[in-house]
Amino acid sequence: MIATIQINSKKIKIDLSKPLDISMPLRASEKNVNAWYVNAPKIEPVKVDEWIASVAQGADINFNNISFNPHAHGTHTESVGHITKEVYNVNKCFKRFMFTAELISVAPEVVGEDEVISKKQIQFLLKRKKPEAIIIRSMPNTKDKKSRQYSHTNWPYLTEEAAVFLREKGIKHLLIDLPSVDKEKDNGQLLAHKAFWNVNGEIRKESTITELIYVPNKVKDGSYIINFQIAPFVNDATPSKPILYKIE
Repeated sequence: MIATIQINSKKIKIDLSKPLDISMPLRASEKNVNAWYVNAPKIEPVKVDEWIASVAQGADINFNNISFNPHAHGTHTESVGHITKEVYNVNKCFKRFMFTAELISVAPEVVGEDEVISKKQIQFLLKRKKPEAIIIRSMPNTKDKKSRQYSHTNWPYLTEEAAVFLREKGIKHLLIDLPSVDKEKDNGQLLAHKAFWNVNGEIRKESTITELIYVPNKVKDGSYIINFQIAPFVNDATPSKPILYKIE
């Protein structure tokens, strides 16, 4: 299934039969990826008196309640409402769901006790490209990211300068394979979030940040079309399933 897409005066081709899923599944397990000091997700059958909504336990249907936190338990896309008093429904951020995207792999730099992804690194890897979305794969990239327990680990994060650079370059959607673009324990400063969304100026209400993605090593750095698939939650964040299509 080859699709031809025209972007301004340029035509590109993508193969719709070859989607590249960069999301993580949500599982009712202690091995589910986790951050922010909360318990593991739960998926449990509804119970009414003696009746249990599980075919395995004698019911005609499976009918489960699901308890989870989108920010802590897997791939999620968030709006500026994550950090503002005003409510911004993440679903309102999208008037379309496909964008040009660039995937880059970055080995964070050591700065004191922290590891950071800097403006200089991103600038070098992006060169003169101006995609609508950027996907940052932190290195090393191992499969244990899909079950990592991130709380109290001081994960790598994006510098404020790097976030300003992405904003000024016109990047609308920022994706990263970490629990947050910011330092885990920063006393609520949220410098990268605030810089990317420009909360001290004209807020970028249509821009999003997607965290806790997982990009397999077989997916090479380069240019893609990204398709955002999000759940219709009326909330600042929603579970999401970003899909990449390699530009032929």
